[in-house]
Amino acid sequence: MNDSSDWFIGWDALGDVLISALLFYLLIVILVRVMGKRTTAQLNNFDWIINITVGSLAASGILLDSVPATHAADAIIVIALLQFALTWLAVRSDFVTKLIKASPTLLTHKGNVLENSMLGARISQAELYSVLRAHGITDVKDANWVILESDGSMTVLPRNETDLHDAGSMGNVDTPEDLPEPAERSQN
Repeated sequence: MNDSSDWFIGWDALGDVLISALLFYLLIVILVRVMGKRTTAQLNNFDWIINITVGSLAASGILLDSVPATHAADAIIVIALLQFALTWLAVRSDFVTKLIKASPTLLTHKGNVLENSMLGARISQAELYSVLRAHGITDVKDANWVILESDGSMTVLPRNETDLHDAGSMGNVDTPEDLPEPAERSQN
């Protein structure tokens, strides 16, 4: 039979958890406010890992007796400052941006599925078709380009006559050198 200490260790410990939870909540709210909208915008892989790390540190400071709350709070503040510094550098340096962020990847071109890009990005045709449907496109031939963005979302640009090299917003997209000729458009 379980001892009551397995699920309740006393009022003092409960009070410590409640106070720590309140303090970490306030710390994280303040940090999110100070750090800006980026901390809650669509996250790329790097941002997501930082947020998970902060959550783990907060949980450790709240629940683990072996981790003093001040140590966890200090670690969260250091992580936040490092994140701020790195993103500040990334905005000002293409080199830093390339180090920490994945480039968007072209998955289709003028109605053609780019199989190697799909395999490299580990995107299935079912996922591609799903995103096309979500954008009101019923045939891949009616998409100019589908791009896997650095945050994991997919952008669908409807078919038009714009050349890839004339589309300014496509400049940072990883594109195969040997693009296929445009596919025949579907007859609607």
